[in-house]
Amino acid sequence: MHLSRNLLYGKRKYLFGSILLMFITVICVALSMEDNDNFDISRREVLLRRIGHELLLQSGDSTSRVLPIAKTAENEYRIRFENKLTFQPDSLVNTTRRLLARDPLAGDYVVNVLNCGNANVVYGFAISKNRKDDIITCGGRKQPTACYMINVKFKVLNANAAKSGILLGSLSFLAFVGFLFLRSGRPETALPEKGQDTDMITLGAVLFDAKNHKLIMNGKTIDLTGTETRVLLILALSPNETIERSRLQKEIWEDEGVIVGRSLDMFISKLRKKLEFDPNIKIVVIRGKGYKLEINA
Repeated sequence: MHLSRNLLYGKRKYLFGSILLMFITVICVALSMEDNDNFDISRREVLLRRIGHELLLQSGDSTSRVLPIAKTAENEYRIRFENKLTFQPDSLVNTTRRLLARDPLAGDYVVNVLNCGNANVVYGFAISKNRKDDIITCGGRKQPTACYMINVKFKVLNANAAKSGILLGSLSFLAFVGFLFLRSGRPETALPEKGQDTDMITLGAVLFDAKNHKLIMNGKTIDLTGTETRVLLILALSPNETIERSRLQKEIWEDEGVIVGRSLDMFISKLRKKLEFDPNIKIVVIRGKGYKLEINA
């Protein structure tokens, strides 16, 4: 029984270690993906600047600057220009679609051209991964020269949300597994097999002969039943420590396949009577937890 429990504990440690390694791998992959996302976002800003550059060229302007790309909200950016310009809606759509096709994080997005003075939308369109869901209007109508800003809003990819959910779920599950392991994976003091030799255990002035199921004090011998011996042995191997009631029931009766709640109380009561001739030894109830064999030196 002792060997089998040690093997079981070893398997639990191996299982927990394997699960821990697996989730560390998940976390590392998620963090690596996060780094890749940061790189792709930086690359996106370069692509947006390229869109502004090509619009200026199409407007006949090869010298004025595209101002720094402004991030106005999460997944929302604004392209600004140093000078006024004009644009063809069809050219804006084609240029934007061609360049943002290089952005791995760009799925669906909406583009609005704003008037600098009052921020009114003078033109807009929506692009989807599914081309038939694109919304493109007013093609072929050249816009007058004016101060424009181009606002691009990207739809959050479900993959990013799923990645965050998986990471949080993995950490929660790992914490739960760790709780179960620490709660139930602790190796318990094993009982000896029936018939297996056990050294004498001194309990105060009492000599506990577990092998022969006896208590000896001042030459007086008190016989113990097999079950009384097994209960006392668990308590005696951890003196002055609380032993959970559930553990005692499991250790004593699990092999028989039947656990009777009141049986433990009965055997504890019998042991108390057999130990009462030594006032320095007593089995006390720890309410809501279990029992403790108190030995006063």
